[in-house]
Amino acid sequence: MEGPSGQAGSVLSGDPIAGSAVYPLGSRVNAAGHLEVAGCDLVELAEEHGTPAYVYAEDDLRARARAYRDAFESRGADYAVVYASKAFPCTAAYRLFAEEGLSVDVASGGELHMALRAGFDPARIVMHGNNKTDEEILAAARAGIGLLVLDSFDEIERCERLLEEPRPVLIRVTPGIKPSTHDYITTGQLDSKFGFGLADGLAARAVERVLGSDVLELVGLHAHIGSQIFELEPYRLAIRALGEIAGEWCRVVDVGGGLGVAYGEEDEPPSIDAYVDVKVRGVAEVFGPGVRIMVEPGRSLVANAGVTIYRVGTVKEVPGIRTYVAVDGGMSDNLRPMLYGSRYEAVLADRAAEDPETLVTIAGMHCESGDVLVRDALLADPAVGDVVVTPATGAYGHAMASNYNGVLRPPVIFCRDGHSRVVVRRETYEDLTGRDV
Repeated sequence: MEGPSGQAGSVLSGDPIAGSAVYPLGSRVNAAGHLEVAGCDLVELAEEHGTPAYVYAEDDLRARARAYRDAFESRGADYAVVYASKAFPCTAAYRLFAEEGLSVDVASGGELHMALRAGFDPARIVMHGNNKTDEEILAAARAGIGLLVLDSFDEIERCERLLEEPRPVLIRVTPGIKPSTHDYITTGQLDSKFGFGLADGLAARAVERVLGSDVLELVGLHAHIGSQIFELEPYRLAIRALGEIAGEWCRVVDVGGGLGVAYGEEDEPPSIDAYVDVKVRGVAEVFGPGVRIMVEPGRSLVANAGVTIYRVGTVKEVPGIRTYVAVDGGMSDNLRPMLYGSRYEAVLADRAAEDPETLVTIAGMHCESGDVLVRDALLADPAVGDVVVTPATGAYGHAMASNYNGVLRPPVIFCRDGHSRVVVRRETYEDLTGRDV
């Protein structure tokens, strides 16, 4: 592996991190026994920037964006890769994916503002949301976004009342498909709060209603069945379901996102290429040629490109029961374990090559018994002052961060070729009271 200078860097033999699908591309254990991401020593980053902190490998983000584009282009498809920005919304991420030729999915006025501020071409913005406000619809129209995704009959009426000029729209369909994933991130089942049901005839009614509108130009259909999905068959079924109500007016088929990622070494999600292949083949079989395919990856673009670093403050043994390793973050920077029961791995950045033989529970610092980041983690004899790393935190960590217990939200750091840059600064105590009146 080459270092920043282009010369071969020193790599520890038997590196347990190199080649792992859980960590960012190019992660390794260096000669000092420290974990590196994109050539940056995480122990040194912790000293320089403090903890907790979100750390991303910039080239990993770009590589995953290119993998999606390459998969479509190798199949000669008319396509758009639409970044689901809810997974990781910050100006630097919007700008990076715009540079990589992606479109972007926003689901609020705030996400729309960030995407525009980052320089996204409005024509490449798709706006979602199951309860868009008048202000958000008007802001999207003024910006000239590419597509508005309709989610309810109330929204259809709202758009007709507010819009003065015709706008291209998609109708979100609930296809009645429930993949194997957590209930909270399943969105395609019959009782979903999203979209128009197919089985109950609401989707067909919505199509008829919009086709008769003077200001809504129906150009296609949308379906998103859920997130963190490891099986491909549900996507085929969703595409077939959309075909049941499509007509000659349907020039765009947006089949959502949902591709799962590896949170543990045992996880084996489908490849980006296999995921794209299913969607390209499915749309070709059901809709024929001349239809643009849109996909909305979020997690699969950013999750494994990021890690979170913490500092150990306390090691507390409950004799015969459990050893707690308490870190200086927790549910305020990664809500997913508490919200979904999500599981993560962990490693000591300062002793990454040592055998992890001590079973511990990595606990957060918050006033909640459920504030646990990793229930059962094997670490290399952890001690106060160690730097703990949890990989695969690039999605929904920064996005869901809070100020619970008055903690400061962490910085976001991009790393590339051994150089780091802060793209979101750490909050200050002044920020905590900055909105008070």
